[in-house]
Amino acid sequence: MATQYIFVTGGVTSSLGKGIICASLGRLLVARGLKVTVQKLDPYINVDPGTMNPYEHGEVYVTDDGAETDLDLGHYERFLNIRTSQVNNVTTGRVYNDVINKERQGAYLGKTVQVIPHITDEIKHKVTLLEEKGDFDVVIVEIGGTVGDIESLPYIEAVRQLRHDLGRQNTLSIHLTLVPYLQAAKELKTKPTQHSVKTLAESGVQPDIIVARASMQLDESIREKIAQFCNVEYEDVIASLDAQSIYEVPMLMREEGLDRRVVQKLNMEAGEPDLDRWIGFVEAIKSPSSEINIALVGKYVEHHDAYKSIIEAFVHAGAVNDCRVHIKWMHSDDITAKNVQEKMSDVSGILVAPGFGGRGINGKLHAVKYARTQKIPFLGICLGMQCAVIEFARNVCGWKKANSTEFDEQSPHPVIDLMHDQRDLDEMGGTMRLGHYKCELKKGTLAHKAYGEKMVTERHRHRYEVNNNLRYKLTENGMVLSGFNPERDLVEIIELKDHPWFVGVQFHPEFSSTVSDPQSLFVDFVKESLKYGKDHDLTRLREEESVVNQ
Repeated sequence: MATQYIFVTGGVTSSLGKGIICASLGRLLVARGLKVTVQKLDPYINVDPGTMNPYEHGEVYVTDDGAETDLDLGHYERFLNIRTSQVNNVTTGRVYNDVINKERQGAYLGKTVQVIPHITDEIKHKVTLLEEKGDFDVVIVEIGGTVGDIESLPYIEAVRQLRHDLGRQNTLSIHLTLVPYLQAAKELKTKPTQHSVKTLAESGVQPDIIVARASMQLDESIREKIAQFCNVEYEDVIASLDAQSIYEVPMLMREEGLDRRVVQKLNMEAGEPDLDRWIGFVEAIKSPSSEINIALVGKYVEHHDAYKSIIEAFVHAGAVNDCRVHIKWMHSDDITAKNVQEKMSDVSGILVAPGFGGRGINGKLHAVKYARTQKIPFLGICLGMQCAVIEFARNVCGWKKANSTEFDEQSPHPVIDLMHDQRDLDEMGGTMRLGHYKCELKKGTLAHKAYGEKMVTERHRHRYEVNNNLRYKLTENGMVLSGFNPERDLVEIIELKDHPWFVGVQFHPEFSSTVSDPQSLFVDFVKESLKYGKDHDLTRLREEESVVNQ
């Protein structure tokens, strides 16, 4: 059977949740026994989001093969329990860069290089490349942005051409749109959807299915109006209502019949979806037997998307522990030696988040010290792990001016230093230590206990590492270096001997956590935080704390 393609566009406004719809549809098709992957086409001109500010783009998600990608790829992996790669995220910057390189090499035989056919051909090549990389039954392609945006036009034209090239029997167009409720009129309005579909149709793409995002149920008259004026069948108007958790969306789409209509329209041979395990997971996160606060200390906490994978990893780990994790967001700039005890008084665990740059480092160091001295479960990720090393070197080893050369190049004790292969780089984009690397664990350590195996692989995104020339001082004073990269003898994990659960990791464990396979360190971290909370009577939570699975 030929690979079949589902193209998902968005209209009216951004942030409607195309990524979640794609991931949910993918989950349903996988549950029917199909092999599915999802691709994101991003209209921005950056080659990738690696150099973008988290306030601009949110989290930069990293794949096994080292691609810095849109955070929607994290949703794809978490929902479908798959591993994405470089080819799963395409940007306008990458498309134009590759076309220009081909032109410089003479690949176009002297022809004038134009948006059509050269840019659209390159987009089409990158979409169908997935078919060559894997034996997929279905490729779901999410087109970023909003229909009508000038940046999206080449992608829409490429979709039009692909539907012609691949055959209508092998392609499907799904359009996600907004049906707003106007308080003054006391009714839902379909006109924005009609205009959005009209704009898409003017570009030569007629949607087969319309997914209507709305704040309340679409009655029969609304569905009929959308079907009639948008030229789709009544059954192909799918309501997407607000959900308490993103993990409920596959079940809601199942009730609406989205996967059934897709299977029918593409004449797929697929069984009924087996969602028992997924339903059990959703029930576990909706009705846990216990709740705890865990502090997330970072400098982008007002923009939660900057820590999206961490949030979701807490959801997965919470379900395993029959516990709801409430994240207490703490801006590192606001934490001082005087107020850290007050701020941390109701938390059962402390996570110091990854990041770059010197802003907010002192607050992170205060949080690390408090977790270390008060024996509160602690997890430091990437820069969070480096802060744990700096704090230990200063306050336990006695190197008062210990630091990272990222923040102080003249430090007499640079316990964190720039990696040798990161020196003398001319470009910043895509040049960090990226992707998955092996980590060998020491037996008997917390990390070894969590993973249950000697060798693991995790994903990285960093330029600085523990300075091997100074790590002797750390171990002399009681720090346990529990994980190493075997090829380069780089420190990957640190622990403390005299602490119930204190772990710092140079990699990003949050990227590998999925619904089907929750990340081991997060599971143990939540388990120990729950134990701490019960021992210290911290199970009563303030209502204003944000719940991570909403």
